[in-house]
Amino acid sequence: MGVTGLGPYPVEALGPAGVRDAVARWLRLVAADAELAPYLIGVDRARLAGHLALTLTVALGGPAGDIARPAAGAWRGLGLTEAQHRRVVDYLAGVLWALDVPAGAVAAARRAFADEAGS
Repeated sequence: MGVTGLGPYPVEALGPAGVRDAVARWLRLVAADAELAPYLIGVDRARLAGHLALTLTVALGGPAGDIARPAAGAWRGLGLTEAQHRRVVDYLAGVLWALDVPAGAVAAARRAFADEAGS
């Protein structure tokens, strides 16, 4: 049995395609940031996107499949500073706001990705 989602938002409102779109938008913003872009050099972005989509799905209330917990730590191994990590999470919040995701779900997503870095 899979993990129950953590967030107050029915992830079905976005659907799997919507989550993938949100992650793609998020990664484009990070890649366009002159300070953050170098951290993505040599990174398997498809694999990173998969980890991010799984964690976001769970944060928004969706199932995590057969894993014991979300794919936390997707950004951890890139060597970001705490301030850079916060900016990455801010980009996620902006994407979710633009997609009209409710405030409570945006907060849950922020917590999920802030928690992954131990901040």
